[in-house]
Amino acid sequence: MKHLKRGKKFHRKTDERRALLKNLATNLVLHEKIKTTDSKAKETKKLIERLISYAKRQNLTGYRLIQRYLPEKAAKKLFYEIAPRYMKRTGGYTRIIKTPLYRKRDATELVILELIK
Repeated sequence: MKHLKRGKKFHRKTDERRALLKNLATNLVLHEKIKTTDSKAKETKKLIERLISYAKRQNLTGYRLIQRYLPEKAAKKLFYEIAPRYMKRTGGYTRIIKTPLYRKRDATELVILELIK
């Protein structure tokens, strides 16, 4: 049974999966738009939405929670630049846009994951 199991494994070990999501989240924060596969975008979206909610608190606890997942440069940008944009918004900080593009080697559908302005 799959009770209390959340998230996809992506056929990776735990450390590799955490590193993958950390890198995707970092790039999304720094560039505000990334191109990736649909399933990776959905998992990254869950993580980023939670991190933005932490950043909206604008306190030390929220900042430290963000630092657990993002490097210093990305954490500062999320806390000081991105989170104040969403103070009046209650959720839905990211958007997944499907594209007609497919990856050449395995024909996986690619999507664009971006922060809503």
